[in-house]
Amino acid sequence: MKSRITILGAGPGGYVAALEAARLGAEVTVIEKEGVGGTCLNHGCIPSKVLKNTADLLERFHQAEEFGLTGAVVPQVDMARLMARKEAVIADQAGGIEKLLQTRKVRYIRGTGRITGPGQAEAQTADGLVTVDWDRLIIATGSRPMDLPGLAVDGRYILSSNEALALRRLPESMLVVGAGVIGCEFAFIFSAMGVKVSLVEGLDRVLPLPSVDEESSKVILREMKKRKFGVYLDQTVASAEVVDGRVRVLLRVSPFSPNPKKDRIKPAGLDVEMVLVSVGRKPNTEGIGLETIGLATERGWIPADDRLSTSVPGVYAIGDVLGPQKVMLAHVASMEGRIAARNALGADEVMGYDVIPGAMFTMPEAADVGLTEAQARSRGIDVAVGLVHFRTVGKAQVIGETAGQAKIVADRASGRVLGVHLVGPHATDLIAEGVLAVQTGRTVEELARTIHAHPTLAEIMGETALAMLETEEAK
Repeated sequence: MKSRITILGAGPGGYVAALEAARLGAEVTVIEKEGVGGTCLNHGCIPSKVLKNTADLLERFHQAEEFGLTGAVVPQVDMARLMARKEAVIADQAGGIEKLLQTRKVRYIRGTGRITGPGQAEAQTADGLVTVDWDRLIIATGSRPMDLPGLAVDGRYILSSNEALALRRLPESMLVVGAGVIGCEFAFIFSAMGVKVSLVEGLDRVLPLPSVDEESSKVILREMKKRKFGVYLDQTVASAEVVDGRVRVLLRVSPFSPNPKKDRIKPAGLDVEMVLVSVGRKPNTEGIGLETIGLATERGWIPADDRLSTSVPGVYAIGDVLGPQKVMLAHVASMEGRIAARNALGADEVMGYDVIPGAMFTMPEAADVGLTEAQARSRGIDVAVGLVHFRTVGKAQVIGETAGQAKIVADRASGRVLGVHLVGPHATDLIAEGVLAVQTGRTVEELARTIHAHPTLAEIMGETALAMLETEEAK
């Protein structure tokens, strides 16, 4: 008899787990209440990149004369058409996922799923209640945007990322609360579309993630200032009030910053048309019946080991429901899904979290993998560091995108690459070489000896490695 695997959630973790389990011969059921693809496809990665692509095109139009083009008409953003394109892309991607599920003979139930006891679940669909029996369960219910006290999302004046991706008109001004990946991406997108953007962050730098090198944060901050962003670091929102169709916001010194420069901070009052709250996410674990199988959570997040097993035998958890103690990224969820599916069918695989690429679609893009310089030094590693600016690369000059840099962090004794940190054109694509280098333990010399096609942006990896070798040899 085939193993029966039920998966709650059809996001990038859930549907990948379903496809893998079906490939391995299991009888698979997926229950999803909204639509395949999860947050990534419907409210995150894909729709935000549709908007980002339009923002990029707008920036190129503004450079027309620089590239020898005259007589060009300055375009305007048609939000209705942009949203229609976004929906078309989502529908196309969702259709592809559903076809894959059908091809692998996965039973897909559109409805609200709930665990009803050991080996049992149900789905409330438009046609009624459907019961499902399972031998193994994979929980992939994801997360949703988190509200801040005093900044409850109303969908009109106070927005989450969900509402920001469904705007029918552009505001004249916007305050983005939170300078993490999502906040920074939206700030650049809306600025490129003509919105006057301000950004407030409770810590002392933009992109204040442990995986983001401080040098990268400085480059992004510099680009924000070039675009006339109002950037308020070491500050948080004290209050926000809607008055006469606008939001009056008062900022205060942040209680979260490790070293706020209070003498340099002048708490400001801002008057904006909209506020975008981008400060984190909360788990979708309420009401799914975890108590019926005795599965406890930690502040709503589901604890799981590196095999994705929970404290309940035969029950696995993947993706955002694992919380910030893991890594909340779509590509991480997909790999967790594959491993959970294999382990549910008898394998004993471990999910590795050491070599995970980060991709930030700012302007310019930023990407990273492995250790930052600060992390490596904190571990007592004698590091060698190389840094080369994109403006030295011919292709960057040709396309007119010279802002940014490449930084390689390596172990000085062995030359092994420990981390790669890119800010610049197509950084999110270029990071793949860095991921492979860190994953396979390549050395700086091997990167320098690798032939990179000319003229390409990828040359910056070889140039940075070569610069490192020359610097070390000169010592």
